[in-house]
Amino acid sequence: MHYEEKDGFFIPSDEVTENANVNQYNNLISETQDDPVKFWSEVAEELEWHTPWSKTLDDSNPPFYRWFEEGKVNIVHNAVDWHVKTALRNKLAIYWLGENGETKGFTYHGLYREVCRSASLLKNMGIKKGDRVSILLPRIPEQIIMMLACAKIGAVHHVIYTGLDSRTIQQQILSVGAKCIITSDGRYYKGAMIPVKKELDEAIAKAPLVKTVIVVKRTGQEVYMETGRDFWFHELMELPIITTKVETEPMDSEAPLFILYRPHIAHRTGFVPGYLYTHGGYMVGAYLTTKLKYDLKEIDRYWCTSDPAWITGHTNTVYGPLLNGASSLFYEGGLDYPYPDKWCSLIEKHQINIFATLVSNLKTLISYGNEWVDRHDLSSLRILGTMDEPMDLKTWGWYFKVIGKERCPIIDSWGQIETGGALISSLPTTPLKPGSVALALPGIEADVVDDQGNSLGSEKEGYLVIKKPWPYMCRTVYNNPEVYRARYWSKIKGVYYTGDVAKRDSEGYISIIRRIGY
Repeated sequence: MHYEEKDGFFIPSDEVTENANVNQYNNLISETQDDPVKFWSEVAEELEWHTPWSKTLDDSNPPFYRWFEEGKVNIVHNAVDWHVKTALRNKLAIYWLGENGETKGFTYHGLYREVCRSASLLKNMGIKKGDRVSILLPRIPEQIIMMLACAKIGAVHHVIYTGLDSRTIQQQILSVGAKCIITSDGRYYKGAMIPVKKELDEAIAKAPLVKTVIVVKRTGQEVYMETGRDFWFHELMELPIITTKVETEPMDSEAPLFILYRPHIAHRTGFVPGYLYTHGGYMVGAYLTTKLKYDLKEIDRYWCTSDPAWITGHTNTVYGPLLNGASSLFYEGGLDYPYPDKWCSLIEKHQINIFATLVSNLKTLISYGNEWVDRHDLSSLRILGTMDEPMDLKTWGWYFKVIGKERCPIIDSWGQIETGGALISSLPTTPLKPGSVALALPGIEADVVDDQGNSLGSEKEGYLVIKKPWPYMCRTVYNNPEVYRARYWSKIKGVYYTGDVAKRDSEGYISIIRRIGY
Protein backbone atom coordinates (compact mmCIF):
# COMPACT_ATOMS: atom_id res chain seq x y z
CA MET A 1 0.00 0.00 0.00
CA HIS A 2 1.36 3.43 -0.99
CA TYR A 3 -0.84 5.62 1.23
CA GLU A 4 -0.98 6.19 4.98
CA GLU A 5 -4.21 7.55 6.47
CA LYS A 6 -3.70 10.35 8.97
CA ASP A 7 -6.20 12.90 10.33
CA GLY A 8 -8.60 12.43 7.42
CA PHE A 9 -5.87 12.67 4.77
CA PHE A 10 -4.20 9.92 2.74
CA ILE A 11 -0.49 10.68 2.65
CA PRO A 12 1.42 9.48 -0.45
CA SER A 13 4.64 7.55 0.00
CA ASP A 14 7.99 8.62 -1.38
CA GLU A 15 7.54 5.95 -4.06
CA VAL A 16 4.50 7.83 -5.37
CA THR A 17 5.90 11.36 -5.16
CA GLU A 18 9.62 11.26 -5.85
CA ASN A 19 9.40 11.06 -9.64
CA ALA A 20 6.23 13.12 -10.17
CA ASN A 21 6.28 15.71 -12.95
CA VAL A 22 5.24 18.47 -10.59
CA ASN A 23 8.63 18.25 -8.88
CA GLN A 24 10.34 19.81 -11.89
CA TYR A 25 8.21 22.93 -11.35
CA ASN A 26 8.69 23.28 -7.60
CA ASN A 27 11.41 25.92 -7.85
CA LEU A 28 9.55 27.78 -10.56
CA ILE A 29 6.34 27.76 -8.51
CA SER A 30 8.07 29.15 -5.42
CA GLU A 31 9.97 31.75 -7.44
CA THR A 32 6.86 33.02 -9.22
CA GLN A 33 4.21 32.51 -6.53
CA ASP A 34 3.41 36.22 -6.47
CA ASP A 35 3.84 36.58 -10.23
CA PRO A 36 1.70 34.01 -12.07
CA VAL A 37 2.26 35.83 -15.36
CA LYS A 38 5.97 35.06 -15.14
CA PHE A 39 5.12 31.43 -14.33
CA TRP A 40 2.95 31.08 -17.43
CA SER A 41 5.60 32.72 -19.58
CA GLU A 42 8.18 30.16 -18.50
CA VAL A 43 5.78 27.25 -19.06
CA ALA A 44 4.99 28.56 -22.56
CA GLU A 45 8.70 28.53 -23.36
CA GLU A 46 8.66 24.72 -23.10
CA LEU A 47 6.63 24.67 -26.32
CA GLU A 48 7.74 25.72 -29.79
CA TRP A 49 6.46 29.02 -31.22
CA HIS A 50 6.75 30.29 -34.77
CA THR A 51 7.21 33.82 -33.38
CA PRO A 52 7.88 34.68 -29.73
CA TRP A 53 5.40 36.83 -27.85
CA SER A 54 6.18 40.42 -26.93
CA LYS A 55 3.90 40.58 -23.88
CA THR A 56 2.72 37.64 -21.81
CA LEU A 57 -0.55 39.18 -20.60
CA ASP A 58 -2.44 42.18 -21.91
CA ASP A 59 -4.93 43.08 -19.18
CA SER A 60 -5.78 46.53 -20.49
CA ASN A 61 -9.39 45.59 -21.36
CA PRO A 62 -10.74 43.34 -18.62
CA PRO A 63 -12.40 40.86 -18.71
CA PHE A 64 -11.25 40.36 -22.30
CA TYR A 65 -7.71 39.30 -21.45
CA ARG A 66 -5.16 38.48 -24.14
CA TRP A 67 -2.22 36.15 -23.63
CA PHE A 68 1.13 35.89 -25.42
CA GLU A 69 0.55 39.01 -27.48
CA GLU A 70 2.08 39.05 -30.99
CA GLY A 71 3.20 35.45 -30.57
CA LYS A 72 2.48 33.10 -33.45
CA VAL A 73 1.85 29.42 -32.93
CA ASN A 74 -0.45 26.59 -33.95
CA ILE A 75 -1.49 24.00 -31.39
CA VAL A 76 -1.12 21.25 -34.02
CA HIS A 77 2.55 22.11 -34.45
CA ASN A 78 3.21 21.12 -30.83
CA ALA A 79 0.61 18.35 -30.60
CA VAL A 80 1.59 16.50 -33.80
CA ASP A 81 4.22 18.10 -36.04
CA TRP A 82 6.86 18.52 -33.34
CA HIS A 83 6.81 14.85 -32.33
CA VAL A 84 7.45 13.74 -35.90
CA LYS A 85 10.86 15.43 -35.65
CA THR A 86 11.77 13.54 -32.46
CA ALA A 87 12.25 10.00 -31.22
CA LEU A 88 8.49 9.85 -30.66
CA ARG A 89 7.92 9.70 -34.42
CA ASN A 90 7.17 5.97 -34.32
CA LYS A 91 5.51 5.94 -30.90
CA LEU A 92 1.84 4.98 -30.76
CA ALA A 93 -0.19 8.19 -30.34
CA ILE A 94 -3.74 6.84 -30.46
CA TYR A 95 -5.01 3.27 -30.29
CA TRP A 96 -8.67 3.15 -31.29
CA LEU A 97 -11.08 0.39 -30.35
CA GLY A 98 -14.49 0.13 -31.97
CA GLU A 99 -17.48 -1.20 -30.11
CA ASN A 100 -17.58 -4.21 -32.43
CA GLY A 101 -13.92 -5.09 -31.93
CA GLU A 102 -12.31 -3.14 -34.78
CA THR A 103 -8.92 -1.62 -34.04
CA LYS A 104 -6.76 1.10 -35.58
CA GLY A 105 -3.44 2.38 -34.37
CA PHE A 106 -1.79 5.68 -35.24
CA THR A 107 1.84 6.45 -34.50
CA TYR A 108 2.69 10.13 -34.29
CA HIS A 109 3.94 9.96 -37.87
CA GLY A 110 0.81 8.10 -38.93
CA LEU A 111 -1.39 10.64 -37.20
CA TYR A 112 0.55 13.46 -38.87
CA ARG A 113 -0.06 11.85 -42.26
CA GLU A 114 -3.82 11.45 -41.70
CA VAL A 115 -4.17 14.98 -40.35
CA CYS A 116 -2.38 16.32 -43.42
CA ARG A 117 -4.63 14.30 -45.76
CA SER A 118 -7.76 15.55 -44.00
CA ALA A 119 -6.44 19.12 -43.99
CA SER A 120 -5.80 18.78 -47.72
CA LEU A 121 -9.40 17.65 -48.17
CA LEU A 122 -10.76 20.62 -46.24
CA LYS A 123 -8.67 23.09 -48.24
CA ASN A 124 -9.82 21.54 -51.50
CA MET A 125 -13.42 21.85 -50.33
CA GLY A 126 -12.88 25.59 -49.93
CA ILE A 127 -12.35 25.79 -46.17
CA LYS A 128 -10.12 28.72 -45.26
CA LYS A 129 -8.48 30.23 -42.22
CA GLY A 130 -11.17 31.52 -39.87
CA ASP A 131 -14.02 29.42 -41.31
CA ARG A 132 -16.10 27.49 -38.80
CA VAL A 133 -16.42 23.74 -39.27
CA SER A 134 -18.89 21.68 -37.24
CA ILE A 135 -17.94 18.09 -36.40
CA LEU A 136 -20.83 15.75 -35.56
CA LEU A 137 -19.07 12.40 -35.21
CA PRO A 138 -19.09 9.51 -32.74
CA ARG A 139 -15.88 8.42 -30.99
CA ILE A 140 -14.06 7.23 -34.09
CA PRO A 141 -10.56 8.27 -35.24
CA GLU A 142 -11.95 10.81 -37.71
CA GLN A 143 -13.39 12.80 -34.80
CA ILE A 144 -9.92 13.60 -33.47
CA ILE A 145 -8.26 13.78 -36.88
CA MET A 146 -10.74 16.33 -38.20
CA MET A 147 -10.34 18.51 -35.09
CA LEU A 148 -6.60 18.57 -35.72
CA ALA A 149 -7.05 19.08 -39.48
CA CYS A 150 -9.23 22.14 -38.89
CA ALA A 151 -6.73 23.63 -36.44
CA LYS A 152 -3.82 22.89 -38.79
CA ILE A 153 -5.22 25.11 -41.55
CA GLY A 154 -6.55 27.78 -39.17
CA ALA A 155 -10.23 26.82 -39.38
CA VAL A 156 -12.25 26.95 -36.16
CA HIS A 157 -13.67 23.60 -35.10
CA HIS A 158 -16.95 23.09 -33.31
CA VAL A 159 -17.53 19.56 -32.00
CA ILE A 160 -21.15 18.50 -31.43
CA TYR A 161 -22.19 15.62 -29.19
CA THR A 162 -23.89 12.90 -31.27
CA GLY A 163 -26.54 12.19 -28.62
CA LEU A 164 -28.32 15.50 -29.24
CA ASP A 165 -31.68 16.04 -30.92
CA SER A 166 -31.98 17.90 -34.22
CA ARG A 167 -33.25 21.13 -32.59
CA THR A 168 -30.20 21.44 -30.34
CA ILE A 169 -27.87 20.58 -33.22
CA GLN A 170 -29.55 23.26 -35.33
CA GLN A 171 -29.19 25.89 -32.60
CA GLN A 172 -25.47 25.24 -32.31
CA ILE A 173 -24.82 25.23 -36.06
CA LEU A 174 -26.75 28.46 -36.57
CA SER A 175 -25.00 30.08 -33.62
CA VAL A 176 -21.52 29.19 -34.82
CA GLY A 177 -22.22 29.95 -38.48
CA ALA A 178 -20.68 26.76 -39.87
CA LYS A 179 -20.26 26.50 -43.64
CA CYS A 180 -19.05 22.87 -43.55
CA ILE A 181 -20.16 19.94 -41.40
CA ILE A 182 -18.40 16.62 -40.97
CA THR A 183 -20.67 13.82 -39.83
CA SER A 184 -21.24 10.05 -40.11
CA ASP A 185 -24.04 7.93 -41.44
CA GLY A 186 -24.63 6.57 -37.95
CA ARG A 187 -23.02 5.31 -34.76
CA TYR A 188 -22.99 2.16 -32.71
CA TYR A 189 -24.45 2.20 -29.23
CA LYS A 190 -24.69 -1.01 -27.19
CA GLY A 191 -25.07 -3.13 -30.29
CA ALA A 192 -27.61 -0.89 -32.02
CA MET A 193 -27.07 1.32 -35.07
CA ILE A 194 -28.17 4.86 -34.21
CA PRO A 195 -28.73 7.38 -37.03
CA VAL A 196 -26.57 10.49 -36.99
CA LYS A 197 -26.94 12.07 -40.42
CA LYS A 198 -30.73 11.82 -40.22
CA GLU A 199 -30.71 14.13 -37.19
CA LEU A 200 -28.30 16.44 -39.00
CA ASP A 201 -30.48 16.60 -42.12
CA GLU A 202 -33.41 17.75 -39.99
CA ALA A 203 -31.16 20.26 -38.22
CA ILE A 204 -29.77 21.95 -41.33
CA ALA A 205 -33.03 22.14 -43.25
CA LYS A 206 -33.11 25.76 -42.03
CA ALA A 207 -29.38 26.45 -41.98
CA PRO A 208 -28.63 28.16 -45.32
CA LEU A 209 -24.98 28.86 -44.51
CA VAL A 210 -24.14 25.16 -44.64
CA LYS A 211 -22.74 24.50 -48.11
CA THR A 212 -20.88 21.22 -47.60
CA VAL A 213 -21.55 18.03 -45.61
CA ILE A 214 -18.82 15.38 -45.52
CA VAL A 215 -20.09 11.96 -44.39
CA VAL A 216 -17.90 9.28 -42.82
CA LYS A 217 -19.23 5.77 -43.39
CA ARG A 218 -19.34 4.10 -39.97
CA THR A 219 -22.33 1.74 -39.85
CA GLY A 220 -23.17 1.34 -43.53
CA GLN A 221 -26.83 2.23 -42.97
CA GLU A 222 -28.71 3.94 -45.77
CA VAL A 223 -28.72 7.74 -45.65
CA TYR A 224 -30.00 10.56 -47.82
CA MET A 225 -27.24 12.31 -49.80
CA GLU A 226 -28.12 15.68 -51.33
CA THR A 227 -26.43 16.25 -54.66
CA GLY A 228 -23.91 19.07 -54.58
CA ARG A 229 -23.93 19.32 -50.78
CA ASP A 230 -23.25 15.86 -49.38
CA PHE A 231 -20.07 13.90 -50.09
CA TRP A 232 -18.71 10.58 -48.81
CA PHE A 233 -15.49 11.06 -46.90
CA HIS A 234 -13.87 7.85 -48.18
CA GLU A 235 -14.57 8.76 -51.81
CA LEU A 236 -13.10 12.25 -51.42
CA MET A 237 -10.00 10.85 -49.75
CA GLU A 238 -9.29 8.65 -52.79
CA LEU A 239 -9.09 11.62 -55.17
CA PRO A 240 -5.64 12.53 -56.59
CA ILE A 241 -5.93 16.08 -55.21
CA ILE A 242 -5.41 14.76 -51.65
CA THR A 243 -1.84 15.25 -50.48
CA THR A 244 0.08 13.81 -47.54
CA LYS A 245 1.84 17.03 -46.63
CA VAL A 246 0.13 20.28 -45.71
CA GLU A 247 1.96 23.10 -43.99
CA THR A 248 0.65 24.06 -40.58
CA GLU A 249 -0.70 27.61 -40.59
CA PRO A 250 1.09 29.91 -38.10
CA MET A 251 -1.68 31.54 -36.08
CA ASP A 252 -1.78 34.59 -33.88
CA SER A 253 -1.76 33.42 -30.27
CA GLU A 254 -5.24 34.91 -29.78
CA ALA A 255 -6.64 33.46 -33.03
CA PRO A 256 -9.75 31.28 -32.46
CA LEU A 257 -9.06 27.56 -32.12
CA PHE A 258 -12.49 26.15 -31.28
CA ILE A 259 -15.99 27.04 -30.11
CA LEU A 260 -17.67 24.71 -27.67
CA TYR A 261 -21.19 24.51 -26.31
CA ARG A 262 -22.62 22.70 -23.31
CA PRO A 263 -23.58 19.51 -25.13
CA HIS A 264 -26.94 18.89 -23.45
CA ILE A 265 -28.45 22.36 -23.29
CA ALA A 266 -30.95 23.87 -25.71
CA HIS A 267 -32.88 27.10 -25.20
CA ARG A 268 -36.37 28.02 -26.30
CA THR A 269 -35.08 31.44 -27.26
CA GLY A 270 -32.58 29.88 -29.63
CA PHE A 271 -29.64 31.45 -27.76
CA VAL A 272 -27.04 28.92 -26.72
CA PRO A 273 -23.78 30.31 -25.34
CA GLY A 274 -20.75 29.11 -27.26
CA TYR A 275 -17.37 29.50 -25.59
CA LEU A 276 -14.41 30.64 -27.68
CA TYR A 277 -10.84 29.41 -27.09
CA THR A 278 -7.59 30.45 -28.72
CA HIS A 279 -4.48 28.68 -29.97
CA GLY A 280 -1.77 30.01 -27.67
CA GLY A 281 -3.31 30.22 -24.23
CA TYR A 282 -5.36 27.06 -24.52
CA MET A 283 -2.33 25.13 -25.77
CA VAL A 284 -0.22 26.17 -22.77
CA GLY A 285 -2.98 25.23 -20.31
CA ALA A 286 -3.82 21.88 -21.90
CA TYR A 287 -0.13 20.97 -21.96
CA LEU A 288 0.60 21.84 -18.34
CA THR A 289 -2.58 20.68 -16.61
CA THR A 290 -2.50 17.26 -18.25
CA LYS A 291 1.20 16.88 -17.52
CA LEU A 292 0.82 17.74 -13.84
CA LYS A 293 -2.50 16.10 -13.02
CA TYR A 294 -1.86 12.78 -14.71
CA ASP A 295 1.92 12.72 -14.31
CA LEU A 296 2.36 11.54 -17.88
CA LYS A 297 5.56 9.61 -18.59
CA GLU A 298 6.88 8.43 -21.92
CA ILE A 299 6.14 4.78 -21.08
CA ASP A 300 2.57 5.36 -19.88
CA ARG A 301 -0.59 4.08 -21.48
CA TYR A 302 -3.30 6.66 -20.90
CA TRP A 303 -7.08 6.50 -21.16
CA CYS A 304 -9.52 9.34 -20.57
CA THR A 305 -13.07 8.25 -21.38
CA SER A 306 -14.51 11.75 -21.92
CA ASP A 307 -16.04 12.39 -25.35
CA PRO A 308 -14.23 15.14 -27.30
CA ALA A 309 -17.58 16.94 -27.54
CA TRP A 310 -16.99 18.05 -23.92
CA ILE A 311 -14.29 20.39 -22.67
CA THR A 312 -12.79 17.55 -20.63
CA GLY A 313 -12.58 15.57 -23.86
CA HIS A 314 -10.93 18.43 -25.73
CA THR A 315 -8.35 18.91 -23.00
CA ASN A 316 -7.88 15.47 -21.42
CA THR A 317 -8.72 13.14 -24.34
CA VAL A 318 -7.29 15.02 -27.33
CA TYR A 319 -5.00 18.00 -26.92
CA GLY A 320 -3.42 17.45 -23.49
CA PRO A 321 -2.15 13.91 -24.15
CA LEU A 322 -0.90 14.77 -27.65
CA LEU A 323 0.94 17.87 -26.46
CA ASN A 324 2.72 15.64 -23.94
CA GLY A 325 3.58 12.92 -26.47
CA ALA A 326 1.39 10.32 -24.73
CA SER A 327 -0.01 7.01 -25.98
CA SER A 328 -3.79 7.10 -25.55
CA LEU A 329 -6.58 4.56 -25.79
CA PHE A 330 -9.67 5.88 -27.59
CA TYR A 331 -12.73 3.65 -27.18
CA GLU A 332 -15.98 3.99 -29.08
CA GLY A 333 -18.26 1.99 -26.78
CA GLY A 334 -19.91 2.44 -23.41
CA LEU A 335 -18.80 1.26 -20.01
CA ASP A 336 -21.18 -1.71 -19.65
CA TYR A 337 -21.62 -3.29 -23.07
CA PRO A 338 -21.78 -6.19 -23.59
CA TYR A 339 -21.07 -6.72 -19.88
CA PRO A 340 -20.51 -4.41 -16.89
CA ASP A 341 -16.80 -5.29 -16.78
CA LYS A 342 -16.04 -3.97 -20.28
CA TRP A 343 -13.87 -1.05 -19.17
CA CYS A 344 -12.04 -3.14 -16.57
CA SER A 345 -11.28 -5.75 -19.21
CA LEU A 346 -9.75 -3.06 -21.44
CA ILE A 347 -7.63 -1.69 -18.58
CA GLU A 348 -6.30 -5.18 -17.96
CA LYS A 349 -5.81 -6.16 -21.61
CA HIS A 350 -4.04 -2.94 -22.63
CA GLN A 351 -2.21 -2.45 -19.33
CA ILE A 352 -3.53 1.07 -18.82
CA ASN A 353 -1.47 3.08 -16.32
CA ILE A 354 -3.54 6.26 -16.11
CA PHE A 355 -7.34 6.13 -16.18
CA ALA A 356 -9.72 9.10 -15.94
CA THR A 357 -13.50 9.11 -16.20
CA LEU A 358 -16.63 10.97 -15.17
CA VAL A 359 -18.02 10.64 -11.66
CA SER A 360 -21.36 9.56 -13.13
CA ASN A 361 -19.63 6.60 -14.79
CA LEU A 362 -18.15 5.52 -11.46
CA LYS A 363 -21.60 5.58 -9.86
CA THR A 364 -22.89 3.32 -12.64
CA LEU A 365 -20.03 0.87 -12.10
CA ILE A 366 -20.70 0.81 -8.35
CA SER A 367 -24.32 -0.15 -9.01
CA TYR A 368 -23.22 -3.38 -10.70
CA GLY A 369 -21.31 -4.63 -7.66
CA ASN A 370 -17.63 -5.35 -7.06
CA GLU A 371 -17.72 -8.83 -8.58
CA TRP A 372 -17.33 -7.44 -12.10
CA VAL A 373 -14.24 -5.46 -11.10
CA ASP A 374 -12.68 -8.27 -9.11
CA ARG A 375 -12.61 -10.50 -12.19
CA HIS A 376 -9.72 -8.41 -13.55
CA ASP A 377 -6.13 -7.62 -12.70
CA LEU A 378 -5.90 -3.82 -12.52
CA SER A 379 -2.40 -3.70 -11.09
CA SER A 380 -1.09 -1.74 -14.11
CA LEU A 381 -2.94 1.37 -12.85
CA ARG A 382 -0.92 4.03 -11.07
CA ILE A 383 -3.06 7.19 -11.47
CA LEU A 384 -6.86 7.55 -11.30
CA GLY A 385 -8.72 10.68 -12.34
CA THR A 386 -12.25 12.07 -12.17
CA MET A 387 -14.08 15.04 -13.62
CA ASP A 388 -17.52 16.45 -14.33
CA GLU A 389 -19.02 16.82 -10.82
CA PRO A 390 -18.04 16.72 -7.14
CA MET A 391 -17.29 13.21 -5.89
CA ASP A 392 -19.13 12.04 -2.78
CA LEU A 393 -17.33 10.09 -0.05
CA LYS A 394 -18.85 6.74 -1.02
CA THR A 395 -17.73 7.03 -4.64
CA TRP A 396 -14.29 8.29 -3.62
CA GLY A 397 -13.77 5.36 -1.24
CA TRP A 398 -14.92 2.81 -3.83
CA TYR A 399 -12.64 4.24 -6.51
CA PHE A 400 -9.67 4.35 -4.15
CA LYS A 401 -10.13 0.87 -2.68
CA VAL A 402 -11.84 -1.26 -5.31
CA ILE A 403 -10.28 0.13 -8.51
CA GLY A 404 -7.01 1.55 -7.19
CA LYS A 405 -6.44 -1.03 -4.40
CA GLU A 406 -5.30 1.87 -2.17
CA ARG A 407 -2.20 2.34 -4.36
CA CYS A 408 -3.28 5.03 -6.82
CA PRO A 409 -3.72 8.75 -6.20
CA ILE A 410 -7.17 10.00 -7.15
CA ILE A 411 -6.83 13.18 -9.19
CA ASP A 412 -10.12 14.83 -8.29
CA SER A 413 -10.27 18.17 -10.06
CA TRP A 414 -12.56 21.15 -10.58
CA GLY A 415 -13.06 23.07 -13.77
CA GLN A 416 -15.82 24.22 -16.09
CA ILE A 417 -16.45 24.48 -19.81
CA GLU A 418 -15.68 28.19 -19.40
CA THR A 419 -12.32 27.57 -17.72
CA GLY A 420 -10.85 25.43 -20.52
CA GLY A 421 -9.64 22.76 -18.09
CA ALA A 422 -8.94 22.13 -14.43
CA LEU A 423 -8.09 25.05 -12.14
CA ILE A 424 -8.22 23.24 -8.80
CA SER A 425 -6.99 19.67 -8.42
CA SER A 426 -5.20 17.14 -6.32
CA LEU A 427 -1.81 16.05 -7.69
CA PRO A 428 0.18 12.84 -7.21
CA THR A 429 2.35 14.64 -4.65
CA THR A 430 -0.45 16.11 -2.53
CA PRO A 431 -2.12 14.35 0.42
CA LEU A 432 -5.59 13.22 -0.64
CA LYS A 433 -8.69 14.37 1.21
CA PRO A 434 -11.87 12.51 0.20
CA GLY A 435 -14.57 14.93 -0.94
CA SER A 436 -12.12 17.75 -1.67
CA VAL A 437 -10.65 18.92 -4.99
CA ALA A 438 -7.58 20.00 -2.99
CA LEU A 439 -5.64 23.11 -4.02
CA ALA A 440 -5.46 25.56 -6.89
CA LEU A 441 -3.04 24.46 -9.59
CA PRO A 442 0.21 26.40 -10.13
CA GLY A 443 -0.48 29.78 -11.72
CA ILE A 444 -4.10 29.84 -10.48
CA GLU A 445 -5.39 31.95 -7.58
CA ALA A 446 -8.71 30.65 -6.22
CA ASP A 447 -10.62 31.99 -3.23
CA VAL A 448 -13.86 31.53 -1.28
CA VAL A 449 -15.53 34.90 -0.69
CA ASP A 450 -18.73 36.58 0.45
CA ASP A 451 -20.94 38.61 -1.87
CA GLN A 452 -18.69 41.63 -1.38
CA GLY A 453 -15.60 39.73 -2.45
CA ASN A 454 -14.10 39.41 1.03
CA SER A 455 -12.15 36.21 1.72
CA LEU A 456 -13.85 33.88 4.19
CA GLY A 457 -12.22 31.85 6.93
CA SER A 458 -11.90 28.08 7.05
CA GLU A 459 -15.05 25.94 6.94
CA LYS A 460 -17.22 28.92 5.90
CA GLU A 461 -19.33 28.51 2.79
CA GLY A 462 -19.06 31.18 0.13
CA TYR A 463 -18.68 31.85 -3.56
CA LEU A 464 -15.80 30.17 -5.36
CA VAL A 465 -13.96 32.75 -7.44
CA ILE A 466 -10.76 32.95 -9.47
CA LYS A 467 -8.90 36.16 -8.69
CA LYS A 468 -6.52 36.45 -11.63
CA PRO A 469 -6.79 35.55 -15.33
CA TRP A 470 -5.21 32.36 -16.68
CA PRO A 471 -4.11 31.52 -20.24
CA TYR A 472 -6.56 28.74 -21.08
CA MET A 473 -9.72 30.57 -20.03
CA CYS A 474 -12.39 31.03 -22.70
CA ARG A 475 -12.07 34.46 -24.26
CA THR A 476 -15.74 35.31 -24.64
CA VAL A 477 -19.22 34.00 -25.31
CA TYR A 478 -19.17 33.75 -29.09
CA ASN A 479 -20.86 36.76 -30.72
CA ASN A 480 -22.15 37.94 -27.34
CA PRO A 481 -19.36 39.50 -25.27
CA GLU A 482 -21.80 41.32 -22.97
CA VAL A 483 -23.22 37.99 -21.78
CA TYR A 484 -19.65 36.93 -20.95
CA ARG A 485 -19.05 40.12 -19.00
CA ALA A 486 -22.37 40.07 -17.16
CA ARG A 487 -22.44 36.37 -16.31
CA TYR A 488 -18.87 35.81 -15.16
CA TRP A 489 -17.32 39.15 -14.26
CA SER A 490 -20.08 41.39 -12.87
CA LYS A 491 -21.41 39.43 -9.90
CA ILE A 492 -18.31 40.19 -7.81
CA LYS A 493 -16.17 42.99 -9.20
CA GLY A 494 -12.71 42.16 -10.49
CA VAL A 495 -12.86 38.36 -10.20
CA TYR A 496 -14.19 35.42 -12.20
CA TYR A 497 -17.45 34.23 -10.64
CA THR A 498 -17.86 30.46 -11.01
CA GLY A 499 -21.47 30.02 -9.91
CA ASP A 500 -20.37 27.41 -7.35
CA VAL A 501 -20.54 27.50 -3.56
CA ALA A 502 -17.46 26.10 -1.83
CA LYS A 503 -15.58 26.07 1.45
CA ARG A 504 -11.96 25.80 2.43
CA ASP A 505 -10.48 23.88 5.36
CA SER A 506 -7.63 24.90 7.65
CA GLU A 507 -5.11 23.33 5.23
CA GLY A 508 -6.46 25.40 2.33
CA TYR A 509 -8.18 22.44 0.65
CA ILE A 510 -11.29 23.44 -1.28
CA SER A 511 -14.52 21.44 -1.35
CA ILE A 512 -17.34 22.17 -3.78
CA ILE A 513 -20.68 22.31 -1.93
CA ARG A 514 -23.31 22.99 -4.57
CA ARG A 515 -24.06 24.75 -7.83
CA ILE A 516 -26.16 27.94 -7.75
CA GLY A 517 -25.55 29.22 -11.28
CA TYR A 518 -25.24 32.79 -12.54
